Order: sequence, then C-alpha cells, then structure tokens
Amino acid sequence: MDSTPDASWFNRFGGFFDRPWLGVLSRSLAAIIGGYALAATCAMFFAVALPIARAQAVLTGMLVAIVLCACAALWAFATRTALRAWIGIAVPTALFWLGTLALGARA
Repeated sequence: MDSTPDASWFNRFGGFFDRPWLGVLSRSLAAIIGGYALAATCAMFFAVALPIARAQAVLTGMLVAIVLCACAALWAFATRTALRAWIGIAVPTALFWLGTLALGARA
C-alpha cells in the first residue's frame, strides 16, 4: 500500500486525462485558435517587413497567412502529441510577433 498523499489523486484523475477525445479537442483548438493566431501574426509581419508598397505587402502577407493557416491545421493533426502541436504552432507565432515588434509596428 502506498502511503503518499498524492498517489490517490493520480488514480482518481489519471483516467480522465487518458481519454482520446481530449487529445482530439486539444488538437482541434490548436488548429483553429493557433492557426488563426499564426496567420494573423504572419500577415502583420509581412505587412511591415516587405520593402514594397504597403498595399502589396499587406496583400502578400494575407496570401501567405492563408497557406500558413492550412499548414497549421495539418501540423496539429500530423504530430505525435497534442503538446507538440501546440508548441509547433506557438513558437512561429511568437517569432512573427517579436519580429513585428522589432520592426517598430505596434499591434
């Protein structure tokens, strides 16, 4: 018999976290919310980073963002774990956002 106080906590809630629908829900949220965030930050970054006319830079950023949003959805369901899906979408999103801030644009 295990006398540690936290051992019973894992036995009670450990089965809940093993359910497959939670992984699917997490991946779906990563694809929807994370994909949107990635697309938005990509569009912002390209709008300020490209050395062309502002309207063309915005349009180019939006077109690239559409492709990245689709790739984020594919990535969310192609990775081995849901955590890896979130990290794989969050890191480029943060890099685009930091790049936009470094170039002087405030979102």
